[in-house]
Amino acid sequence: MKTSYLGKLLNGIGLILIVCVFAFPFVWMISTSFKTLGETLTFPPKWIPEQFIWENFTKAWNSGPFFKYFLNSLVVSVGILILQFLTIIPAAYAFARYRFAGKTFFFALTMITLMIPGQLIFLPVYLQMSSWGILDTLWALILPFASSAFGIFMLRQSFMQVPEELLEAARLDEAPEWKIILKIMIPIAKPVLITFALFSFISHWNDYFWPLVMTTSDAARTLPLGISKLREVDGGIAWNVLMAGNMILVLPILIVFFFAQRQIIRAFVYTGVK
Repeated sequence: MKTSYLGKLLNGIGLILIVCVFAFPFVWMISTSFKTLGETLTFPPKWIPEQFIWENFTKAWNSGPFFKYFLNSLVVSVGILILQFLTIIPAAYAFARYRFAGKTFFFALTMITLMIPGQLIFLPVYLQMSSWGILDTLWALILPFASSAFGIFMLRQSFMQVPEELLEAARLDEAPEWKIILKIMIPIAKPVLITFALFSFISHWNDYFWPLVMTTSDAARTLPLGISKLREVDGGIAWNVLMAGNMILVLPILIVFFFAQRQIIRAFVYTGVK
């Protein structure tokens, strides 16, 4: 009994330490975003500002065309997500419920792409976008991510758990395949779809490398590139303004996560990803 209690205690302490490690940078960012520049440089550092400086956020927002950056990030992230749903849902359904020649090979080939870093293939993709004449446009940021091997894998695992009898009953009622996907598969896989959507949205909302490579003007640049320019404010690194800019960058992600957290828990607890 004592051993079990001690194990639970150590487990709880370990979880608290892990939470502290991951929460520390976020809490520090919030604290710094409200400080004066002088307070950011004091040692030992202060966790709570003497006075909350809301002007840091105004200064960060007005330091460039931030509304344009924000809009570009939103269009790119949502545009990628829409195209990914249009490609991964039928692909996952085919891999999960159909038998066809080369199925194992093509699925393995899809999984292999997960091992290829984006930095390795950006040059041929860059040349392809250049040949299409869409460099420095939002299309160059959207089209290379029109599908996702990770999304296909997650959704395939979810589709495979749907009882075959349910699909056979729908086919006996002469339901076409697209209706089976829309009316049966997608509602059942909704938690997984929302989880993937959150992962995809966060990944592309925070993406810095690809917009840096594919864009050369503010007309097509996204919020992470705009945040990086805050290092040049006031002729030096104003950490308080920089952290305020990062708060602007993180806020939409927190809002999306807040509304999607229950679905994420359901995806991993009830549906399960094997």
